Order: sequence, then structure tokens, then C-alpha cells
Amino acid sequence: MKKQDPDFKWPDIVESWESLTAGSMQLLKGASIFLVGDSTEINQQVARELAVGLGYTPLDTQELLETFAKQTIDSWVLAEGSDSVAEAESAILESLSSHVRAVVSTLGGKQGAAARADKWQHFYAGFTVWLSQTEALDEDSAKEEARRNVKHRSVAYSNADVVVKLQGWSADYAKSVAQASLSALKQLILSDKKLPGKKSLYIRLGCRGDWPNIKPPGWDPSAESESTS
Repeated sequence: MKKQDPDFKWPDIVESWESLTAGSMQLLKGASIFLVGDSTEINQQVARELAVGLGYTPLDTQELLETFAKQTIDSWVLAEGSDSVAEAESAILESLSSHVRAVVSTLGGKQGAAARADKWQHFYAGFTVWLSQTEALDEDSAKEEARRNVKHRSVAYSNADVVVKLQGWSADYAKSVAQASLSALKQLILSDKKLPGKKSLYIRLGCRGDWPNIKPPGWDPSAESESTS
């Protein structure tokens, strides 16, 4: 079988981790990856594997927030509520949105910005992977569950570019989940190779929240309702 595009390195029929990471680096063109989902721990562990494999910088919003606030996320939630934490994480994400070659693990659960649909403006600057825990008993039902979640946008995580379903969790699974994440991103980008460039344009225009239909320079999100009335 011939490779469809000789510029990309996909030499293995069953791709090795080394092959997948090498090819993904070419496809991503420096675009960052954001990991979202209900478990902060899973996001963190998979992010570390991805960062090592891709040679990207690992960034952890929990670590950044706790360093800034000089307290744990749990104590912050108790003192000020989850809304305060989500607002702070959103501000962190704004500062990270212009970064390239980073893998960002985000807060899981309701205290995280990713769980709120109105906080996705800066996630769109990179490729987002939803690490979704499932009770599905087989691969087909897990895929159907993923399609259903995305179609109905039942949770804010369904804004993610790709979904990886997990049955159970152990730290030993981190590399396998990282590999599944890259494989899903590879398929997405191969279906539309302009996506990394479009992400870059979105950043240059200020991450205004107009993804995926990027508006011309000077577009004002607050005037959108007026322009469409």
C-alpha cells in the first residue's frame, strides 16, 4: 500500500509510538494540545506522556493555579467556590493560548473551566482531547456514546476536537491513552490538513471565540447579535 502523502512518516501498518509521535509533530505544526475531562489526575498523566513523546512543554493548570493562590484547589473551592476557580483557570488559559508546542492538562470536574461552555474561547487555540470515562461494555457502544455526546452537546466537553473513551483507569494506561489521543488527532488533521493553520490564524486574530467560523479582522463578538438581527 502506498502512503497517501509521501511528506508524512507513517511507515508502520500498526503504528508504533515512535512512528505516531514523529508523524504527529509534522501534522500538528506546533499547535498545542489541551486535555479536558472529569479527572484532573488522568489529564495530568496523559499530558506528561504526550509531552515527552512530542518533545512539547508540559503545562499543568492545577500546578499553576496552586502556585499562584498558595493553596490547594480543594481549599480554594471551599473558601471561594468553584466559580472562582473556573474564572482563574480561564485567565491562565488566556495566557497560555498563544503558546506553541505545549501539552496543557486542565482541571477536571465542575471547578474546571472546561466544564463550562462559556469558557471555551481560549481552548480553541489548540487541539482539545476529551478523556471521557465510560461504562460502555464494548468498543462499538463506547463509540456510539461518544457520537451521541458530541451530537447533542450534552456537556461542555463535547466542544473538544476529539474524544477518547476510557474504561477504568490506572497510571499504567497513560501511554496507551496518549497513543489513542494522538491517533485520533492524526485522523482529524488528515481529514482537513488546513486545521493547524486555522488554529494559528485564530490565535493571531485574538482568540475571539469565533471558532470554527473565523470572522474577518476587527470583528467584535459583542456586536454579533446586532449584525445578525
